[in-house]
Amino acid sequence: MVLFSETMKAKVPATGVGAKPSGWQLWRYRLKVALREPTTLIGVLTALLFTYLIVVPIISIVLDAIRVQFGNERRLGKQVGDLTFYYLDRTFFSPVATDLFWRPLFNTLTVAFGAIALSLVIGTILAWLISRTDMFGRRWFATALIVPYMLPAWTFALAWMTLFKNRTIGGQPGWFEAMGMTPPDWVAYGRFPITIILALHYTPFVILLFGSALRRFDSQLEDSARILGARRYQVALQVILPLMRPALLSAMVLIFAKCLGEFGVPYVLGLPVKFEVLSTSLFRSIASRQTGVAGVVAASIMVIGIITLMIDARLVREARRFVTIGSKGSMNRQSRLGRMRLPATGFAAAIFLLGVGLPLLTLALSTVMKIPAQFTLDNFTLDYWIGTNLDTVALQTGILFSPDLWAAAGNTLMIVGLASLTSGILGLLVGYVVIRTPVRALSVYLRQVTFLPYLVPGIAFAAAYLSLFAVPRGPMPALYGTVTILVLALIADQMPYASRAGISAMTQLGKDPEEAAQIAGAGWLRRMISIVIPIQKGSLVTGVLLPFISGIKGLSLFVILAVPSTDVLTTYSLRLVDYHYTQAANAVVLIIAGIAYFGTLLAQKLTRTNLAEGLGS
Repeated sequence: MVLFSETMKAKVPATGVGAKPSGWQLWRYRLKVALREPTTLIGVLTALLFTYLIVVPIISIVLDAIRVQFGNERRLGKQVGDLTFYYLDRTFFSPVATDLFWRPLFNTLTVAFGAIALSLVIGTILAWLISRTDMFGRRWFATALIVPYMLPAWTFALAWMTLFKNRTIGGQPGWFEAMGMTPPDWVAYGRFPITIILALHYTPFVILLFGSALRRFDSQLEDSARILGARRYQVALQVILPLMRPALLSAMVLIFAKCLGEFGVPYVLGLPVKFEVLSTSLFRSIASRQTGVAGVVAASIMVIGIITLMIDARLVREARRFVTIGSKGSMNRQSRLGRMRLPATGFAAAIFLLGVGLPLLTLALSTVMKIPAQFTLDNFTLDYWIGTNLDTVALQTGILFSPDLWAAAGNTLMIVGLASLTSGILGLLVGYVVIRTPVRALSVYLRQVTFLPYLVPGIAFAAAYLSLFAVPRGPMPALYGTVTILVLALIADQMPYASRAGISAMTQLGKDPEEAAQIAGAGWLRRMISIVIPIQKGSLVTGVLLPFISGIKGLSLFVILAVPSTDVLTTYSLRLVDYHYTQAANAVVLIIAGIAYFGTLLAQKLTRTNLAEGLGS
């Protein structure tokens, strides 16, 4: 290998004996080397592909905010496509700006900060109990308390509505109302339940990040502080929390970014009382064909999301300064709870019951009860699962006999499966190019552009795709209402996960096996099929399976881009919610939750990872 390398160096053109090559000669030589293998060509093609699938839709939705849209020509006195600041003025400064943007922004911020505060309180306590104490069932709780992260957030919103729904929106009463206790609107809908549900759903972020930091914390620092006379609360506030600050701030930023783009929970629990956040305001603008306003709102969500995650990236770099050094045996020593051991276990069990057990039990029971909250034997039925000739207008069979369910399930498996398989393969190619190409600019661009969708909330990314593909663009026909737009959007949306899996895999794979095959005469395609893919099959499975799980329970992309003919399970269940078919909607949600949960367990088994130790954090 050394002789081969020295030989190649000797072939670099020079201007004379002992002279260094000129800049042009060196550049031409590097270009020749770069084009000798198809790696650079593949990198250029994938860069062009992701520019079109990721960058161009984002530019399109931003341009919609400053260009005259169809239907507004007469009002603005301009032609379609002309420059205008009308939509910016209408969204930010007009008499309706409060309803379009400022109140939804205020609601988004209050819900996000409320969810952050509550999840920090709950998550830090649970992370400490799991990581640093002798609480009963510690290992079981380490996985059980992460389950809310495996399930769709709006699963818990439907469970809340099943329990607390009142006569505000009609339909079947909620359980409490059926038992004679009518919950007030502020409990049933709006800010309070949305905040509670998002806090419980994103508490696993705190458990994962804070717990991981605690496991790396040196217990000798606590011992030293106690020897010097510090009380327990002083040790916590002055020693532990300062060193845990990067992990806590990172958890806060990630929860805020997730809350910013959350659609399902505010839609289910907010719209009945006209409580809007930015995501539902964007959805309403698109539904009412206010394309320009939708462009402004979507661009605003993108900017906030990008700033938020740039802050998180800065915090990750800052975290490198927070390093403790100690002997291996002193790290992560457990504290004995003594008399508090049983209450601590009870607290963890209560959070599990509130965050997982009660919601899923409520949804399951609601699907087998004719009248809500009536626990008599004759009230239980399987009609909503396998019944026939039901007396409902739009759903005359049990959900398992409904053609619409199986059509949605087929669409889900086809769309999500195809998108996940494609993104997994593309992710491995991106990883290969990023690590192997000699063109540094191409490597950096691919790394950044494939991560860009992570910075953009899903609802805004879907709006960007609608902006680009709703009408014909040159040779590209209009794709709205087709399976193609959903597959393309999902591929682009899942590339941050697939590309990072590919880059991580290729970083760990040295060049020696490929160079040996190349010397033996194997071409690039043969090396990929016979060496790279077999060695990295685990990473390829990760790059396919994780996007599949995320796509199965995803809602934000599909709710904007799907139509009845391309319904997936998530949009089908949301349509049943709109029709007030509570039992059927809850049954579909349970199916989705089951697929997401067991799919996550399968991903852990195949990839030999543990969610409680950081998968998805």
